[in-house]
Amino acid sequence: MQNKSQADFANGSIGKLIFSMAIPAITAQIINLLYNIVDRMYIGHIPEVGAVALTGVGVSFPVITLISAFSALIGMGGASRAAIYMGKQDNDTAEKILGNCFSALLIIAASLTTVILLFCEPLLMAFGASADTIGYAAGYLRIYAAGTVFVQIVMGLNMFITSQGFAAVGMKTTMIGAVINIVLDPIFIFGLKMGVQGAALATILSQAVSALWVLRFLTGKKTILRIRPAQMKLSWQILGPVIALGISPFIMQSTESLLSISFNTQLQKFGGDVAVGAISILTSIMQFGMMPLMGLTQGAQPIISYNYGARNPQRVKKAFGILLGCSLTFTTLLWAACQLFPQIFILIFNSDPVLVETASWALRIYMAVFLFFGAQMACQQTFVALGQAAVSLFLALLRKVILLIPLIFILPALLQDQVFAVFLAEPVADLLAVATTVLLFQSRFRKILREISEEQ
Repeated sequence: MQNKSQADFANGSIGKLIFSMAIPAITAQIINLLYNIVDRMYIGHIPEVGAVALTGVGVSFPVITLISAFSALIGMGGASRAAIYMGKQDNDTAEKILGNCFSALLIIAASLTTVILLFCEPLLMAFGASADTIGYAAGYLRIYAAGTVFVQIVMGLNMFITSQGFAAVGMKTTMIGAVINIVLDPIFIFGLKMGVQGAALATILSQAVSALWVLRFLTGKKTILRIRPAQMKLSWQILGPVIALGISPFIMQSTESLLSISFNTQLQKFGGDVAVGAISILTSIMQFGMMPLMGLTQGAQPIISYNYGARNPQRVKKAFGILLGCSLTFTTLLWAACQLFPQIFILIFNSDPVLVETASWALRIYMAVFLFFGAQMACQQTFVALGQAAVSLFLALLRKVILLIPLIFILPALLQDQVFAVFLAEPVADLLAVATTVLLFQSRFRKILREISEEQ
């Protein structure tokens, strides 16, 4: 199994490898998104209190996003580092990375659970809970926090399964949790009359089953890298580079809540509820659009990392070229569809004439530069695959923190149409970020390939 997987990464058709890894990753993300939507649908239909309960649970999502961001900090950084060492034929070090990451995820889970349970209400009030919604928000979050360890194991360690070439197994991890959650939701919410607490309990039980699946695989006979107690002793020499590389995806995920707050406050100020409703739809469309891109990058990352570790510049370059071409093709097609038929996308979420009209013209503005965004994702995630921690961190901060959030507040002060100005912040930030990323990648990538060639 070990020789076959490594031979595939080293010699197999790169195009087939990327798609064989990407399709399960995209499928897993779609399943994960769908069962989150189903979760909200069930909560929204709780008799008499559905709307308030849904709002309360929504308030807890920034905290849940932060929990997921910590799993990405360890999982994405660790999986890329492990794949690089597998490419060097140094599976012992790769196993030490896996063991250290497992220990780190357990420590993070215990810390997050303690903090959330102790400061649940103050955290939720800071994220916008009211006297009417705090009971539902706290009821959901307290139970969810108790299962943080399962979330960390599933989301953090599943990346080590995919990075070894077992993309189908990684997809099954998500599928198992999704199916169990969808089945348990109506039983706990309506059958046992547990309300939002039932939804949270269904979620953590489904994550617990997925966690057992992950641990069983990573301690079994089929895996290349195994979790061994001897490799779990924390070493900063091992864990430090993992955190440095994982800080980029951590920032990308953890800043989502800050970005949402910035958009909502400015649009509420200048455009009222209709503008806020529009941005909710637009960000949902963007989220759907990002799933195939993330799947493609997740498919390409272990191949790029492995061949970078194996010092094979030709395969690294070819893998990136295929990733870039596929990413740009997808973003161009979605951009064209949004520009030509924006109403079709808006009507999926709402049919109110005023909201449809506002969101339709706003979508054209919001997605104006999306056709170039494939280059942004391909270059940025390839930096992660190549172990370029500092550059990855800068690019993660650039688009959202350095450019987009300030522009949301600056542009309305410069333009007469302030609602238009807030929506315009997204394409302006995207254009500047894409240009910077591509220019930086062009120079750094050539240098990396040249260094590998000189070593050969």
